[in-house]
Amino acid sequence: MTTTKSNKKNKLSISKKEVLNDFRLGWESRHASLMGRKEVFMGKAKFGIFGDGKELAQLAMAKSFQNGDFRSGYYRDQTFMFAIGELSIQEYFAQLYAHTDVNADPASAGRLMNGHFATRMLDEAGKYTKLTESKNSSSDVSPTAAQMPRLVGLAFASKLFRENKELNKKEFEQYSINGNEVAFGTIGNASTSEGMFYESINAAGVLQIPMLISIWDDHYGISVPQEFHTTKGSISEALAGFQRSKDKNGYEILTVRGWDYEALIDTYQKAAKISREEHVPSMVHVLEMTQPQGHSTSGSHERYKSKERLEWEAEYDCLNQFRKYILDNKLASADELDKIEEEAKKTAKEAKDAAWKAFIGEIKDQQKEALGLLNNLAEETGQNEISELASELKAAMNPLRLDNIKAVKKALRLVIKHEGEAKQKLINWLKAVNEEGHDRYSSHLYSESDESALKVEVVNAEYSNDPKKVDGREVLQACFDAALARDQRVFAFGEDVGKIGDVNQAFAGLQEKYGDLRVMDTGIRECTILGQGIGTALRGLRPIAEIQYLDYLLYAIQIMSDDLASLQYRTKGGQKAPLIIRTRGHRLEGVWHSGSPMGMILNAIRGIYVLVPRNMTQAAGFYNTMLQSDDTALIIECLNGYRLKESLPENVGEFTVPLGQPEVIREGSDVTIVTYGSMCRVVMDAANQLADQGISCEVIDVQTLLPFDINHSIVESVKKTNRVVFADEDVPGGATGFMMQKVLEEQKAYKYLDAQPITISSNEHRPAYASDGDYFSKPQIEDVFERVYAMMHEFDPEQFPALY
Repeated sequence: MTTTKSNKKNKLSISKKEVLNDFRLGWESRHASLMGRKEVFMGKAKFGIFGDGKELAQLAMAKSFQNGDFRSGYYRDQTFMFAIGELSIQEYFAQLYAHTDVNADPASAGRLMNGHFATRMLDEAGKYTKLTESKNSSSDVSPTAAQMPRLVGLAFASKLFRENKELNKKEFEQYSINGNEVAFGTIGNASTSEGMFYESINAAGVLQIPMLISIWDDHYGISVPQEFHTTKGSISEALAGFQRSKDKNGYEILTVRGWDYEALIDTYQKAAKISREEHVPSMVHVLEMTQPQGHSTSGSHERYKSKERLEWEAEYDCLNQFRKYILDNKLASADELDKIEEEAKKTAKEAKDAAWKAFIGEIKDQQKEALGLLNNLAEETGQNEISELASELKAAMNPLRLDNIKAVKKALRLVIKHEGEAKQKLINWLKAVNEEGHDRYSSHLYSESDESALKVEVVNAEYSNDPKKVDGREVLQACFDAALARDQRVFAFGEDVGKIGDVNQAFAGLQEKYGDLRVMDTGIRECTILGQGIGTALRGLRPIAEIQYLDYLLYAIQIMSDDLASLQYRTKGGQKAPLIIRTRGHRLEGVWHSGSPMGMILNAIRGIYVLVPRNMTQAAGFYNTMLQSDDTALIIECLNGYRLKESLPENVGEFTVPLGQPEVIREGSDVTIVTYGSMCRVVMDAANQLADQGISCEVIDVQTLLPFDINHSIVESVKKTNRVVFADEDVPGGATGFMMQKVLEEQKAYKYLDAQPITISSNEHRPAYASDGDYFSKPQIEDVFERVYAMMHEFDPEQFPALY
């Protein structure tokens, strides 16, 4: 079936006043783009990317965007954000200048380059505001198509709120009104080539969710024309098979020209109505758009566009065509439109100037403080070099904070041996500025609210006098059962999670008990499983998203890293997505199921806690902790632990395990061995065998890698043993290197060592298949025994003669 066309125009009930207001706003946005480019070239901003050429479609889309709706978009959506009233032109320029005041740039507090939009969905205490009474934009990301997986989750939340009647209660009205909210997504035509786009489109079609995706099509992806990007040169034609029919679900696919005002409004009204009322995904392919200034401030589009194309773009610029439409329909005269354009230019300039004045004013206030202190120091020491530094700083045309700090640090180097009041005041100023800098540029990597995972009350596991022994999976099953019963917002999903209760049966029977809206299966699509989790968590739900095996995380690592891990940081606490990512790994066999790429994970997802329980009881405690918090976490269960017997706690749904607190699981006096996960059992077996040789090992399970030993308890063990070993299943230099740096450098344990610290890890290759492949690839009991014994042999070769 061919795509639905939007050529038919209905009589629109839009007043002359509204049309002219759109014309005014379109030109305000255009002038903001034109001025923004000049600001970059003048050196007042680092880089610029603008929404010129896309104004008319965004004005039309904004008319169908209601309170409670969500946007997951594209860095050219400035006109839309202006139109829904969630971005002022002054805020737009504040972001361009990187103004670090959250009141000046509510979207990112100066942490993101311009064109990255977000609304503040949390109050100052980190609690959700009433999302149904506001127009909401999830925080933009730069990686192309990376907004798409989150879009699936934002729309899927509406499905859950509508179909799970328990979520229709008054207590959840701040999040949704019967699932009536539509998730609007936007993307450029070239970015539809990304796999994330196709995976998201398929997922939304399967799920049948109220998602409205707009493709802004200006025929290029930077310099590369459409025919190099898309089959048939048209994404709507390429995806025509997704069009729904009378007997099969799918999409409503519409096409419309980006310069046709009436058709745009009509198309968006139709698409939004279908998505909102029927919960059917819709796609609006907006054709014949332009990009008057090219891709960004990095270059000119005249280099790759033909003369004919440039002439066409000038004629069919959407604002030029809008002007023609108004004149043809006699809604205003040419003089009236000229006046509106001039007023729009003036409005944009005034907003730009106000944003710059506010931005530079704060820095100049700091500069004045620094200059006063430098001049006092010059007077106190009599050093002309300091006066020269102050003069250079004062002469800076557009000073930055770094200019102030650099000048002060240079001055302090000149007076290393001097002691005096002026120097001390300068040192105090520098300390205060550095503390302020942490808040400006480094805060909110994790939650800083009262619901932080680090603030969850510790509740110890309680056992009867004769505790029931069950498989480890049954401990998790009881934990998940309690969580689902306790909170209707909790739901779990992933490959094989639903009907069979996951491949290791921790959810066995829970879909039957709670229904397929609480425990559900998904397709094989790790990236959008993560996206479902991010979007639903943003909307106030408590998802547990399962990635079946740890090495499958590679499919989702980009979304975890670029979107989820940075969410609280890039909004400075304005948004949160308390998602739990559940997976399993360690001690796996075979090149593609070898299971412990921990160094990669640790380096890629700072902003997400990484929890590595050694058994299912500890894992259950972590789930209980995280479900009480507003942080996000990756919980990695031990694949070989599901059938091992554990004692079932009586308070299996309530006890918690604190983050960042290692546990000594074997006391000893000769060697400290630091490890986690499945390696705990390997190390414990080796420690028992070493004890037979007279070597006493203290074994420490770190329990969480992020955060890592926040109270610095491991160094206390090293003070006692004077020797330390770091063991895990990652490749050399991976998580063992991370742990070594944390303990030796951060905790300063190097001061207490009498022997070289060592690491025990897997080989550099991925483990070969079968038991022998595992034995020769990953650390075994014998490896731990031999490395620790060799350490003691070096200390006392007479008591511990060489083994081989």
